[in-house]
Amino acid sequence: MHGKEGHYIAKGKKMAITVLVVDDSRIMRNTVKGVFLGMNATCSFVEADNGQEALLQLEMNTINLVLLDWNMPKLSGIDFLKKVRSMEKYKDLPIIMVTSEAARFNVIEALKNGATDYITKPINLDLFREKITKLPTFRIYRRI
Repeated sequence: MHGKEGHYIAKGKKMAITVLVVDDSRIMRNTVKGVFLGMNATCSFVEADNGQEALLQLEMNTINLVLLDWNMPKLSGIDFLKKVRSMEKYKDLPIIMVTSEAARFNVIEALKNGATDYITKPINLDLFREKITKLPTFRIYRRI
């Protein structure tokens, strides 16, 4: 069920769904947000253009999903992933790498370090939707 203003209603409680989109390209951040809009997913977005800024956003906001690029200035996506997974409070936070790093060893490194899933750029919209809707928070957006 949907509530107003981008909230879900679960057992009588409102749950705000917030996605942290981390990419040094504004175009990619907008593309990722557009996929959610195309799914009619009602959620809010917090953006960061590098891993350092993403860590700050994570501390300042309640985040339900992180979509993370690999190659960024200041703190790379893989280093952000390692830092976040070393913190107990974020051990269950879904983090999906969305990156042009498509080599098998990159995928393996990300998954070994705690990535929930891995999507390569350019983004295949159907695959992106499929992976997002596997997450418990977004299951209601599965296509029938």
